[in-house]
Amino acid sequence: MSSMKWLTEDEQATWRAFLHATTLLEDHLDRQLQRDAGMPHMYYALLSTLSETPQRRMRMTELAEQTKITRSRLSHAVARLEGNGWLRRESCPSDRRGQIAVLTDAGYEELVRTAPGHVSAVRAAIFDRLTQEQVEQLGDISRIIADGLHHPEGADVPWRR
Repeated sequence: MSSMKWLTEDEQATWRAFLHATTLLEDHLDRQLQRDAGMPHMYYALLSTLSETPQRRMRMTELAEQTKITRSRLSHAVARLEGNGWLRRESCPSDRRGQIAVLTDAGYEELVRTAPGHVSAVRAAIFDRLTQEQVEQLGDISRIIADGLHHPEGADVPWRR
């Protein structure tokens, strides 16, 4: 006899709805960014992440960790973004093998140009459809899920309320 705790019918329906919604959302944001900026959502996330760091630069290994993409995918993405003049790579002064991704002024300008359309797409897809109470619940639920995945032992994390 198995001690496996299977999903209930309601849990299964919720799980499938969650997967469907997140897949549709990622596709929606990808299409919007491809149309408006010629880049996938992942590239926008890289530019956005770098824009929020001191001097708009970060070690490639840290950028891969923070954006949850493999180093090989990051290397390919950075090469494409370099080709657009939006990023450049620099050698890491403290580690000869390391590289730093730097958001260029042109990349920052592209991010500023693209951000309003992206925010509008996010707002239309999520926030315009929810009540304020649902927005708060979504935030709470998302933080609980992220906490459990990032810190399975329940360690304190900065985005907790």
